Amino acid sequence: MQAGGRCADDIHAAIIERIIAGELGPGDALNELPLAEEFGVSRTPVREALQRLSAVGLVERGPRRAFVVKRLDPIAMQDLFEAVGELAALVAGMAALRMNEVERQALAAVTAAGETEGVDYAEANARFHELIQQGAHNRVLASTIGDLSLRTLPWRGAQFRARASRIVESQREHRAILDAILSRDAAEAASLMRAHIGASFVGIVDMVRRRVETSSPWSESASSLPATGRRKGSARESGHHPPLPFVPRRDVS
Repeated sequence: MQAGGRCADDIHAAIIERIIAGELGPGDALNELPLAEEFGVSRTPVREALQRLSAVGLVERGPRRAFVVKRLDPIAMQDLFEAVGELAALVAGMAALRMNEVERQALAAVTAAGETEGVDYAEANARFHELIQQGAHNRVLASTIGDLSLRTLPWRGAQFRARASRIVESQREHRAILDAILSRDAAEAASLMRAHIGASFVGIVDMVRRRVETSSPWSESASSLPATGRRKGSARESGHHPPLPFVPRRDVS
């Protein structure tokens, strides 16, 4: 059973990497039998991996109930990051007031580790956010934001691989959030966290747009992505991200 679980984990990770790299595009089939043959396993761990990918919104059932890569829904992604941003802000504010000294020092250590050369920054980023969620000491909020964040992790990890400068920006944002938490400034921690998640959304939109320009398989669904604030005097021009750099809500008169 453990071996099967490891196989499912490997297949799950491999498919995510292929989606992020553009090797699998929206609508591409993910048939169990060819995947099982490729990985040298039975169809059971393949099915488990595909079901997990479906749960986080990366694949969906297509014709004849076969799994296919889900088409990128820009509005759904915007809604997801907006929800994560607001919850993450709330959690950061609570953590600033509720973390004990051991937890604060652990967060400081993880932040420092994320600034070292050669670090797996996607992993360091996930650990940073995990510690803050735990530090809020609210299991319901931690579970809720954990479930939502899981759906954003592949995209947040992809932006670090696509644009190295985003790592530097994220490290700086983490350091500022840490300072606010260590100072027990709940309002500042919440504001900075909201801006941090918003900056991730902007980076992901830009990453997808670059793939459109190079004829990526994402082009059809990515063409309707928001412009991420290219208005005069916008955050994009000034180099600073506002708390919520999302486009205006749709269907609002």
